[in-house]
Amino acid sequence: MIKKVSRNDVRKARHVRVRNKISGTTEIPRLNVFRSNNNIFAQIIDDSEGKTLVSASSIDKELSLKNGGNIEAATEVGKLIAKRAKKAKITKVVFDRGGYLYHGRVKALAEAARAGGLEF
Repeated sequence: MIKKVSRNDVRKARHVRVRNKISGTTEIPRLNVFRSNNNIFAQIIDDSEGKTLVSASSIDKELSLKNGGNIEAATEVGKLIAKRAKKAKITKVVFDRGGYLYHGRVKALAEAARAGGLEF
């Protein structure tokens, strides 16, 4: 009997393939996205030191969102991560979509971060 591989396991394998090619440096850190059913999270990471420089999520008190699992929430998180990155003097990043397809919430977050001033 053939066992079906879960969608999350397939996503994790895709993310490993992407991470073999993409890594954040001190000059150009990595903007990582993680989305769950209820929330969305973004981190700007310096892989050379293994440190998170800036983070934002739909559960931040600053946003006070009613529903964190929709496109509007992702847009707000994208704006917030761009604002916090500017404060930390980060302008260029490399985008890591976390193995997710580039549409919906991931796309909304990326476009809002670009509109907020991040370059990738």
